[in-house]
Amino acid sequence: MNKGKKKFKSPIKKKALLLLAGGVALGLARNPRSQQYIFKTLKRDWKEINKKYLYKIVKEFREERLVDYIEKADGSVKIVLTEKGKNIILNFDIDRIKIKKPIRWDKKWRFVFFDIPEKRRSERNVLRNKLKDLKFYEIQKSIFVHPYPCLDEVNFVIEYFNLRNMVRYGEVTNISNEEELKLKCNLF
Repeated sequence: MNKGKKKFKSPIKKKALLLLAGGVALGLARNPRSQQYIFKTLKRDWKEINKKYLYKIVKEFREERLVDYIEKADGSVKIVLTEKGKNIILNFDIDRIKIKKPIRWDKKWRFVFFDIPEKRRSERNVLRNKLKDLKFYEIQKSIFVHPYPCLDEVNFVIEYFNLRNMVRYGEVTNISNEEELKLKCNLF
């Protein structure tokens, strides 16, 4: 394992580390709207996470030297990220995430489609903008397509914005009007 390049297969562990790094995430946020969104989701995510499982994950993080405990004078314990933990968080930076272009296209189309309620319009718009930023092509308002493997990146974005039950991902090998998509995605 490369230093600072640990890969988490569990999206819950990624989310837990991001929750523990709320301050780091806020520091990396580039605008006040992103910071406000992070505050809102951190509060909601802390309420939703299974506390028993969280304690287990934090213990694992400590064993892996991703977090450390600092005992305060009043007897309480503060959990802080180590440098190794901070390096891993930087790999999860939502603003830096990119989809790698393979040497050869495998002729599969990756679809992301979603149904996010109107009351969560701002989150829907953030997701839509992030998919465009990742070079997804918008077929319809809630259907996006990309030519290259991107399941890990899509899973991270879905978890980051807490939209797991409203977003779907699929791969397709045959689609009508494929020539138009190839043109839009610069595959010629």
